[in-house]
Formats: sequence, structure tokens, C-alpha cells
Amino acid sequence: MAQQFKILIAGNNDPISSKGIDLLKAEPSFSVEVNMNLKAEDAMVEASRDAHAIIVRSGAKVTAKVLDAAPLLKVVGRAGVGVDNIDVPVASKRGVVVMNTPGGNTISTAEQAFTLMMALSRKTPQAHATIVDGKWDRKSFQGTEVYGKTLVVLGMGRIGAEFAKRAKAFGMRVVAYDPYLSKNRAESLGVELCEDLDSAIVQADYITMHMPLTPETKHMINAKRLASLKKSCRIINCARGGLIDDAALAEALTHGTIAGAALDVFETEPPPADYPLLKAPNTVFTPHLGASTEEAQENVGIEIAEVIKAHLLQGTVVNAVNMPNVDPKTLADLGPFLKFGELLGRLISQYAPARSNGVTISYSGKVGTGDTTLISRAVLKGFLERAVGPEQVNYINATGVAEGLGLRFSESRVPDASEFTDLIEVHATNGTETASIAGTFFAGEPRIVKVNGRHIETRPEGTLLLIENIDQPGMIAAYSTILGKHKINIADMSLSRNKEGGTALTLLTLDSTPSTAVIAELEAINGISRVHSVVV
Repeated sequence: MAQQFKILIAGNNDPISSKGIDLLKAEPSFSVEVNMNLKAEDAMVEASRDAHAIIVRSGAKVTAKVLDAAPLLKVVGRAGVGVDNIDVPVASKRGVVVMNTPGGNTISTAEQAFTLMMALSRKTPQAHATIVDGKWDRKSFQGTEVYGKTLVVLGMGRIGAEFAKRAKAFGMRVVAYDPYLSKNRAESLGVELCEDLDSAIVQADYITMHMPLTPETKHMINAKRLASLKKSCRIINCARGGLIDDAALAEALTHGTIAGAALDVFETEPPPADYPLLKAPNTVFTPHLGASTEEAQENVGIEIAEVIKAHLLQGTVVNAVNMPNVDPKTLADLGPFLKFGELLGRLISQYAPARSNGVTISYSGKVGTGDTTLISRAVLKGFLERAVGPEQVNYINATGVAEGLGLRFSESRVPDASEFTDLIEVHATNGTETASIAGTFFAGEPRIVKVNGRHIETRPEGTLLLIENIDQPGMIAAYSTILGKHKINIADMSLSRNKEGGTALTLLTLDSTPSTAVIAELEAINGISRVHSVVV
């Protein structure tokens, strides 16, 4: 008799589409329970005890307590993109696969953002309210056309590209800022590529946000940048709350620094009644409706049902956020290399030349004798996380995400050992500049052993500070003094030079991350040519 699987579709009044549910119920091996009253953690725990699979949207949380109480659980499916309502680290430790549906709401979110831009331009919600109130006031609602205006798209992933396509059809000039978008890809999309954020946004009549929320993108639109915008500029955000400093935006709108804002997402959701932004003029707000279309909900419901069914019946892994598509034995053998590969990818993404459009991974030694595809995808996943957000890239879709950004990817393998038994070296290039980081294992522990081809050795942990300078006396004392002044402790140090009196490279492991002001102070030291901080 075939194994029977219980699938719990859990939520808080937010079920997946009926077509997705019907697809699962049609499988004889599945017992499907739909429970939309699982807001409380204890209720979720009780409902999950005998579940082999759990499917949630955003209303139900799969916490560590839920995972620990479900010994039969094999997979958790998120009908949507964000997995912040799932404890992914605990799921990984438990051997539970976490899958999402990153492509199901692309069109709906792009359309919502475009709708908000048009509604903001023509003051549609405000005009509607006066009609309902029995008034007829045409003079108060003179709008502006988008035709011929400059649109700046921040983030040219799937949704940003769809928005740009629609904007071009409306006769807008489209400028894109995306640190991970190559010139070739920008040309294929028919948009102008801008090298940095500040020079992009000062051109804007409209700004639309399509970036992931990361430490680097949090408050990327802040008080200083708002002050630099045209007074006629209007901002649209259907991506993530926190990309804009909502308090600063409220001030800018109140004082007429910019012309308007349309938001589907907020730093605090739902925003409280006394939220300053709610009282700001020239605004259009919607309650996080980016994915709220019949088509999007149907798409993600069917998609998550299909991937859950395939995993339970065939063991297939698709759109997993925490493991590759690989059998258990191979995973056990490759596990340390996969984790180290992701780490190398994250490091080189922070050290790479601006607008890198190529990544090459070189293997030598025993690691080069087998199939390195999964390790390469791990490196690529780590590299791309800063570009699209960790929720959007995994072992399965990493190459597709890279292709979408115009990032060339290649690998080479040399099975003969060189100076190391195993060596993984990652190169990132923008055509004229190249950066590289290489690592190996010593006694089972990962080590960084080369930076830009220079031999240097350290554990990949904490904050790493790379300093390039003229090889002359007093340099170590100079930068150590500045770090000490700012109470930044040096945990480890490794030095390398190409020749006496030539160029020296220092790799410091720090207990805390230096601010941009500290970096600038270090760069100002006579003899230092480059300072770069990367966080492991």
C-alpha cells in the first residue's frame, strides 16, 4: 500500500486558491486538512503534529515550536515569496525543506505599482471621495501626465522589468539603478543604466522601488536623498516597507520637498492611527495589495500545490530556500563545500568591482574530480543574495536569476592538486576590473587563503577589513591607531606583500564593523590605496 501523507493547509483567513487545494485532494495518497483559524501558535502546534507537509501564506507562522512538535514533517510550502513567517534555520536543522513561489505575483505587483503611479498622478482617490461626498470640484484635482517624464526604477528584477516595460509603452524615459544589472541586460530591456543611486534619483520625475529589503537597502530613500529630489518627484513603493524612511517621507511631503508618494507597503504594518505618514498630503495608500489579484493567488496556489506534490511523491525539490536538489548521500558528502561556497559567494559580492557582469569559479585538487555543479550554485546563490534578496534565490534558480541580471557564469576544474589539497577560487569581473577570493579547508575548518591572487590566511568570520597600501614602515601603526581610536578591536591579522617597498595587503578580522566615516578616515592615510570592509 502506498504511503499516506497528511497535508495541512494552515492560515488565518488567508487560504490558497481552491484550484491548488483541489489538485492536492485529487491525489489518493494525500489527506488534506484546511484550517483557516490558526493564528495562535498553540493551535498551530496541535494541528501540525501528524502533518507531513504544511502550506501557509502570510497569516500562519511555522515557528520552532511548531517544527519541533511535528516529527513527520518533510516540507513547508509558502504560497508567496517571503518566508519570514517560517523559522527556516530550525527547519533546516530538522531536515525540513522550505519552498516558496517567487514568480507567481510578478505581474500583479507590477500592475499594482503602475496603478498607484497613475492614481497619484491624476489624484484619482481624492477626486472619487469628493464625488461620493456630493461635490463637483474639477479645479482642485488637476493632475500631471506621465508621458515624457523620467522614471527611475530602483531594482530591475522581474517586477522592475515588467514595470519598465509598461512605462516605456506610456512614453516615459526609463532610467534603471541596480548594482547587479549589467549594461548588456539594460540595453536588452531598453533602459538607461545609471552607475549610482544618487545620480539616478536626482533625474527622477517618478521613482518606483523594486529592491529587496537588506541591511544595505534599508532606508535607501532617507531624509538626505529626499532633499536632493526634484520638487515635482513622486515615489511609488510596492516592494518592501523599510526601503523608505517613512518618518522622513512624511516630513518631505508635509513641507513640499517632493510632490507625492504612493505606498502599498509600510515600515509598520498595519500602520497605527497616529502614524505621521497617514496625515501627509498628496498620498495614495493601499494595504499591501501587490499580490492580491485572483490570477496571482491562483498562480501561487497551484504552484505551491504542484511542488509539494512532487516532493512528497517523487522527492523532487523545486524553489527550495534551504537545500539543493540532491539525494541525501551526495548532500552529506558535499555539505561542507556547499556552506563554504555560499560564504565565498557572499564575500566576493561585497568585494567585487562595481557592476560585475561575470563570475568564474575555479576548482583544483580533489574537489575538482567530481561534479561541482551544486557547489558552483552555492557560490552563485551567495553572490546573488545581495542583489535580489535571500528569499529570491536558491540552488535551483540561481543560474536563472544570474541570467536575468545579465551575469555571465562559468566554472573550471583542475583535478590535480597544486599547493592545496582542495581549493575553490571565485573571480568577479566587470570587464576591466577583477577581484578574487580563494579558500580551502585546514583540518576540516574553512580558511581564506588568497585575495586577488595574493597569499593571505584567515578564518572567515566576523568582519574582514582589507587594506592595500605602499609597503613602508609605519602603515600598520597608522591604521591601527585609527581603529583603536574608534574602539574597533583587531581579532586577527594577516599580511602579504608583492616585494619589499611594493604593494602590501593586510587582512584584518575585526570584532565590529567600521562605519563609512571610519573607512573614509583610513582611506585618507597617506600611502593607502584601498580599504574595503566585508561582513561574513
